[in-house]
Amino acid sequence: MLRLLCFFLLATTSLAAQSDALFPRGEKAPNVHHTGDVWLYHPSDADDHFDYNLAVATFAPGAKLDWHLHPKGQQLIITGGVGYYQERDQPVRVVRKGETIKCTPGVEHWHAATPDHGVTYLAITGDAPTEWKEPVTEEDYLAVGANAQSATEAELLQLSRDKWQWMAVKDADRLAELFHEDAMFVHMGGSWGKEREVAIIRSGGIHYKQADVHEASVKVIDDTAILLNRITLLAVVGGNEVTNPFEVTEVYKKIAGEWKLAALSFTRLMSR
Repeated sequence: MLRLLCFFLLATTSLAAQSDALFPRGEKAPNVHHTGDVWLYHPSDADDHFDYNLAVATFAPGAKLDWHLHPKGQQLIITGGVGYYQERDQPVRVVRKGETIKCTPGVEHWHAATPDHGVTYLAITGDAPTEWKEPVTEEDYLAVGANAQSATEAELLQLSRDKWQWMAVKDADRLAELFHEDAMFVHMGGSWGKEREVAIIRSGGIHYKQADVHEASVKVIDDTAILLNRITLLAVVGGNEVTNPFEVTEVYKKIAGEWKLAALSFTRLMSR
């Protein structure tokens, strides 16, 4: 079932990427200061009134720029895909659609697509020539992938653990902030949206008193993550304590740099 869900998400993400393109892909850039395939489109160049350039860059999976800096700075608005961004002597950031990167004037950095996903961004660059430095080695680039993926997975697993704790103490405000506005919650007794779930937790209609997590795993697909928990849940429902084993599916969506819980589904297991 998880494999089918992953396939569906990949397919819909691909179709959405095709239909949501705001600009033409442009011309393929010669491999002078980058590795891999990169296309550039220039909607607007600096002139007497505006001292910045606009460019749309589309990176194929595995494409990366050399180290460089912008004397007058640059901002990158990620419009699609998944990429990396790193400043000199700083950790690598994984960036996704909807995020903005501010490249401070004079600070050396590089950016790229990930090995498995392309990335597209709108670059707003001060009107001064880019200063290019040494290439990013393939060894360093490939090492980023494993470290970045494990860091993202660890972040999501910790967020899931925090969620169970917030449920246990009925912290409805923290949960309301975590839940996506269109989130859906599937229980043994029915399914409903965010507003009702938050109200039930706040009132104690369902008290997720203690969740013992036995196994947890996460799969990240672009800006979506599917997290599976095998838990034993002690809950108070209608004033009665009940204990049940569940397989819990959590779906998270990254929006403006933050993970939001978009779906939470409980499947009761036959044995503990």
